[in-house]
Parts: sequence; structure tokens; C-alpha cells
Amino acid sequence: MPLNPARRRWVGALGAAAALAATGVALVPARAARKPVVEVWKSATCGCCHEWVAHLEKHGFQVKTHDVDAPGDYREKFGLPQKYGSCHTAKVEGYVLEGHVPAREIERLLRERPQALGLAVPGMPVGSPGMEVGSRKDPYDVLLVARDGRASVYQSYR
Repeated sequence: MPLNPARRRWVGALGAAAALAATGVALVPARAARKPVVEVWKSATCGCCHEWVAHLEKHGFQVKTHDVDAPGDYREKFGLPQKYGSCHTAKVEGYVLEGHVPAREIERLLRERPQALGLAVPGMPVGSPGMEVGSRKDPYDVLLVARDGRASVYQSYR
């Protein structure tokens, strides 16, 4: 029995969906899959900053980078105390991100929406996103920084 044109399109679409599913491509509406833009201020020559940006993009974030001479100036401009400093500063939906913050914690921040200035990974701990060195992973904390400059541990990586 021949298929009518509407049913033929439906069967074709079902076949295409099955083929995509077999390749591991997620069938999610584009709007649901989009994450916010993370705007990053970094040095043009910093390799680990480039790797952190790649980590965010791999996890679905859109990233807009600004190569600047003094990334720390942006940390100060956004009100983050120097003691939480690292090699790059970013902003996402009103929050400040300092250093090699894992995408997982950024996603959590945006889901939970705490009253805070943002997240920081002070220094440049080996094993944090963008700071991978073989299998070495030094312990570090992701800090939730309050607007008054105090911080608490948001997530520990051991």
C-alpha cells in the first residue's frame, strides 16, 4: 500500500531522527541547547586561557574573548578582590568568573543563582580546566565570592 505524502514525510523524519540518534547527536531544540555568552578578558599570549575557553566551548558555552594588556584591570573593575586573582577574568549573566573555573560549576551557578559576585579559582592550579599537565591533578577549591569580598568553598576538587 503506497504512503500518502504526509505519512511519507513523517516516516522520513522518523528515519532521519533514528540515524542522528545512532550517531550520538542530541535531538534537543536549539534554544534549549544554547548556553549564555561568557565574555573573557585575557592576555593574547596566554595558552592556558585559550585552553580554558576551549573547555567552555566544549561544554556548550558561547565565548567572546577580549585580548587585553592587563586582564587584572578587569578583575578590579568588576569588584573582585586581588587575592582571588588568576590569569583571566570573565563575566556571564552578571556574575564574575576568575581563573580556571570548571564549566560544571558555572552551569551550577547559573542554575542556582546565588546572591554573589561570582566564582573564583585563585592562582592557576594544575589539573583545573586549561591547566592540564599529564595526569597530575593538584587539589583546588572553587570559591563563591560574596559582594562584600568574603568567600566560601563552592566546590572542592581533590
